Amino acid sequence: MSALPAQALVLDFGGVVTRTLFETHALTEQALGLAPGTLQWRGPFDPDSDPLWRAMQADEISERDYWRSRTSEVGRLVGEDWQAIETFVQRARGAEPEKVVRPEADSAIRAVHAAGFRLAILSNELDLFYGADFRRRLPLLGLFDTIVDATYTGILKPDPRAYALVTEALGLPAGTCVFVDDQQRNVDGGRAAGMRTVHFDVARPALSYAEALGHFDLIPVA
Repeated sequence: MSALPAQALVLDFGGVVTRTLFETHALTEQALGLAPGTLQWRGPFDPDSDPLWRAMQADEISERDYWRSRTSEVGRLVGEDWQAIETFVQRARGAEPEKVVRPEADSAIRAVHAAGFRLAILSNELDLFYGADFRRRLPLLGLFDTIVDATYTGILKPDPRAYALVTEALGLPAGTCVFVDDQQRNVDGGRAAGMRTVHFDVARPALSYAEALGHFDLIPVA
């Protein structure tokens, strides 16, 4: 662990701040008029049933490749040709983004902000997936000091330059930043960049946020 005190919480977005699309299949099916149980792929919740996810974890395809495939697949199920990932996300999640924010994320972000620490998002696809107007419709994002999004930078985690962009934007040494991501490769990248890291477990979000808050000597709200 860094000898420097933690000063900033740096979060991945999808999966860390919001619930994954794997967790909201029922909401997706309802929104799209699909029969319950239509969507069977479960990613990290059941890797054995999701060969495409396993290929992504093995670095045979990228995370964007994975979601492009799922976007096309779901589009076909509703009789449409979907090319843009944001089409899937927006159609599945509608106009109420607060409903897909993890309550553990909301509590942790507010606790860090209230305690006077810095907040940042480091995402590979925030606006790509959610659409450029999403930030305006999610007031929680207004608490963040900076958002570094590879939708615009073109620099994807775990490229070392991605982590440098967020530390430069914060004006802080990497060792004072606690980086939280649900992809091991990105966590490894953050550690290599000198950050404190938390590998976020989407199946145990409360435990992961408790670990992150521990770096700031903060206790999660029950």
